[in-house]
Amino acid sequence: MALKEIKMIMNTGAELHFFCGKAAAGKTTLSKQVASEKNAILISEDIWLSKLYPDELNELPDYVRFSNRLKSVLFDHVTDLLNRGISVVLDFPGNTVEQRSWFKPVIEKAGCNHVLHYIEASDTLCKQQLHKRNQDLPEGNAPLTNEFFDFVTSYFQEPCSSEGFNIKKHVKN
Repeated sequence: MALKEIKMIMNTGAELHFFCGKAAAGKTTLSKQVASEKNAILISEDIWLSKLYPDELNELPDYVRFSNRLKSVLFDHVTDLLNRGISVVLDFPGNTVEQRSWFKPVIEKAGCNHVLHYIEASDTLCKQQLHKRNQDLPEGNAPLTNEFFDFVTSYFQEPCSSEGFNIKKHVKN
């Protein structure tokens, strides 16, 4: 069933909020703000992974493996919350088409409204924020280098309407 068809059968006021933006664009900050404004449950991938796998998350393949595990565990939990009318904010990266595809079955199973928050920010701004974040690391975050930022950003894909999401764009200067 297409996401547009889901909108026709929604039976809940709950919303799913998720995010897209380059590293250090401000996704975590925005996720906290949205959760507060919407009185929603906030689930942060970085915090969960750092607590579940504190000594095992060393390289990108580790992240991919553990992230997929976490998503498989949280899928039913998140859809259950949404089905019960509780809005959920997922501070999980949706920075590629493939990463965003995980949110579609959640939306479909819960039959809920959703917002993909896309933070548009320049590489220069993200790197400035990255250095600031590295000085006072938020819980669950590891320091990032400019080289790692460039590597990860090379995979970044802006969301487009053909993906079927309700996109809310936030432009940061």
